[in-house]
Amino acid sequence: MSEPLYTYDEESDTLSIAFLPAEKATGFELTDHIILHINKTTQRLVRITLLDYSILVQQTEFGPRTFPLTGLASLSEDMRTMILDILRQKPVNDILHIAAYTPQNAQIIPTVLVQSVLTSSEAA
Repeated sequence: MSEPLYTYDEESDTLSIAFLPAEKATGFELTDHIILHINKTTQRLVRITLLDYSILVQQTEFGPRTFPLTGLASLSEDMRTMILDILRQKPVNDILHIAAYTPQNAQIIPTVLVQSVLTSSEAA
């Protein structure tokens, strides 16, 4: 993969990170704010779209925000496995950090933390 192309739209607070800009892709909504665009044939990441970027990277008094990967639940087991594999690899894991939250009932809920890739003046 070549160097990613970052495109930030201040008005909509949307960051698009293109890894393979000319390649066709299918979008998978991981959360209400994070869309992963993948070439299903080659199983390669094409682009990440981060909606409401400033909210995704906002710090709280407890540390960085994390978001449940609610979009995984509606996917087939094969698609879920493919997406999780992509999320664990570079360069994606430099931007999206996956983890798990386990409430008392021992159900594992996958979560994601978005690493800030823009300076505060770029995202302001």
